[in-house]
Amino acid sequence: MIFSPNFTITPSLTNILMDIEASRQAISILPITLTVLTSLRESARLTATHYSTQIEGNCLTQEQVNDVIQGSSFPNRERDETEVKNYYSALEYLDELKANNKTQITEQQIKTIHGLVLNGKEKPTPYRDGQNVIRNAQDGLIVYMPPEAKDVAELMESLVDWINQQVELKELPVPIVAAIAHYQFATIHPYYDGNGRTARLLTNLILHKSGYGLKDIYSLEEYYARNLPEYYKALTIGDSHNYYFGRADADITKWVLYFCQGMAQSFAAIRSKATESASIGEQDNSGMLRQLDQRQKIVLSLFRDSQFLTTKEIANVLGVHSRTALNLCKKWADSGFLIQYGTANKSRKYGLTKKWEGIL
Repeated sequence: MIFSPNFTITPSLTNILMDIEASRQAISILPITLTVLTSLRESARLTATHYSTQIEGNCLTQEQVNDVIQGSSFPNRERDETEVKNYYSALEYLDELKANNKTQITEQQIKTIHGLVLNGKEKPTPYRDGQNVIRNAQDGLIVYMPPEAKDVAELMESLVDWINQQVELKELPVPIVAAIAHYQFATIHPYYDGNGRTARLLTNLILHKSGYGLKDIYSLEEYYARNLPEYYKALTIGDSHNYYFGRADADITKWVLYFCQGMAQSFAAIRSKATESASIGEQDNSGMLRQLDQRQKIVLSLFRDSQFLTTKEIANVLGVHSRTALNLCKKWADSGFLIQYGTANKSRKYGLTKKWEGIL
């Protein structure tokens, strides 16, 4: 099966794409300090986690989501808490994938993203082996019947090939590629559960790998969650609820327009916020920060208040076992991020290398 989306680039869509590009260019040249950048990135990550899980029915508020990520818990909210932690972990995994811009997107990566979303484990999950049906929660009527399980693997292979081809050829604007990828993943519905969250994370990955990451300080999830009926209406395209009789070859211009409008709004909002936050004349450290994973960024921020940190302090902040923190610190010392002082457990402490001290 060769994937060939059916859509039209209208004058209104062209104008929206120009707005997106203007915001992207403006944000790319803003001098944002490390402190501000770290704050904006973490805020965007927490916002994405809150709204993407809220779309699927999660009842935690933004404040509660923030608390859960910091280690708090709420009575009788175990399922919601697990969803939030899993999504946040998937975003951290995306950081690793974004770091290697030369690597193409693979089905294995998508399966791993889904594994984190659904199970909280960095273990690829296989596609569904049976038919799934999406029903209206109010009356139980069928809203959409995805393709049969026997066709899923071939459809996913075709979609991933198309994404990588478009990213390489650069013939289509990146926002359109991301929009189509989101739509087609949701249309294939390769899993029994977790399709929406995985589709939104895949979109995130495509945009960041193609130069539309905006320094990791934005999220699109809030745009969808603010008006869920419009989100689902935009995704519902075709003459029939059956994949084979309406969705497979449907004109998806309406969805592409909806998606790009969301990007334009989100980019404009971040452009305004980043402009206010930028400290003119100070160095933009976003290039260096891309060399660090999420845990390193958290530890880096701690050195703003302390010259040295112990393994126990790092373990407490990261929420990991002391042995895990020790292994991380050894790894970071070998890579030139940290310097170890002392060898005994009681006296061992860590400081930043000059390279990283410089940006603080």
